[in-house]
Amino acid sequence: MFRAMSIDRDMLVVMHDVARIMRTRFDRWARTYGLTRAQGVILARLNHQPGMTQNEMANICEVEPITVGRLVDRLEARGLIERRLDPSDRRIRRLHLLPAAGPILAAIEHYKLDLLRDITEGLDEKTLETVTEALLHMKRQLITMEADGRAAAAGE
Repeated sequence: MFRAMSIDRDMLVVMHDVARIMRTRFDRWARTYGLTRAQGVILARLNHQPGMTQNEMANICEVEPITVGRLVDRLEARGLIERRLDPSDRRIRRLHLLPAAGPILAAIEHYKLDLLRDITEGLDEKTLETVTEALLHMKRQLITMEADGRAAAAGE
């Protein structure tokens, strides 16, 4: 017999809630810089992976390439990023940060550190490492399931 657990102790519900609350908080914070969360994600990703294409960025952001194109247009208009021709294929444009993005990236990093400190207050280093390892394991499992086509079979 299946016994339902309390929804406030259901790990999947809790992970979803934590992610949703974090996204909502970042949305609010990003507006103070005239950004959307999606634009902040693009800037942060380009900081770690310069030269991505719009299609690569769309896959990461889980949106259509046209959506990323519009976001990039706005960031480009603000002088935060630029599109450069790919040296091996002139049809491809690669995305690169401009120096004006530096202060915003520094603010994003500061925001992330403050948020992490606030939400992990009272947790010891060993617990944080265990949580991180567990989440990485779950991520790997989901990626493997997706690659194997098991995600659809599991009810998606």
